[in-house]
Amino acid sequence: MAQIAESGGGDHGKGKGKKRAKKGSTHVDMTPMVDLAFLLLTFFVLTSTFSKPKVMPLAYPAKPKVNDPIPPKANNVTTFILADDKVYYYRGEFYPKSRPGENGPTELSEANFGSGENSVRKLLASWNEYVIKNKAELDKKLDKKQIADSTYENRLNKLTVEREAVKVLIKTDDKALCKSFIDLVDELKIASIGVIAPTELSAGEKELLKAKN
Repeated sequence: MAQIAESGGGDHGKGKGKKRAKKGSTHVDMTPMVDLAFLLLTFFVLTSTFSKPKVMPLAYPAKPKVNDPIPPKANNVTTFILADDKVYYYRGEFYPKSRPGENGPTELSEANFGSGENSVRKLLASWNEYVIKNKAELDKKLDKKQIADSTYENRLNKLTVEREAVKVLIKTDDKALCKSFIDLVDELKIASIGVIAPTELSAGEKELLKAKN
């Protein structure tokens, strides 16, 4: 609180009958202001929402052992192969020439990070249309505060692992560019791909890639 200290008036023995005006000096007590500042600081710290780190989970599959059972067939999987500055892909399981599938042996198709028909973004949008449409509905409910953040995250995570959702394997050769890998992961995030697994090239894929180049 502000206090006013008054200095004594009077003539101090000089000039009898004359009185001088009293002089006051102002002193401000800052203790209540400091208390208020700490209260406000505590209030804003407790009510503020801290930014959450935005990361994309990557699943690294374990290397199979000799006695491991045969894994189940991949469902709705797309494999991207990064070689030098090029991007190749194939859908479904890999079938070499020695063991072709129903549609023959696997063939690589080339994609790019541009905006044409073979762009990675356009291809992913068409393949993962099921997840993208359902995610848009979840986004609307979240914006209208019809569902909580935790409910939104749980439903989205379940959505990206359903049978209709696209799963992606990323494989690289020795000459693949780090920039290409980062660009591909960014495109996968935009397309709401939930299951992403970097893994190694198989011997058959290496031969197919060598023939393609």
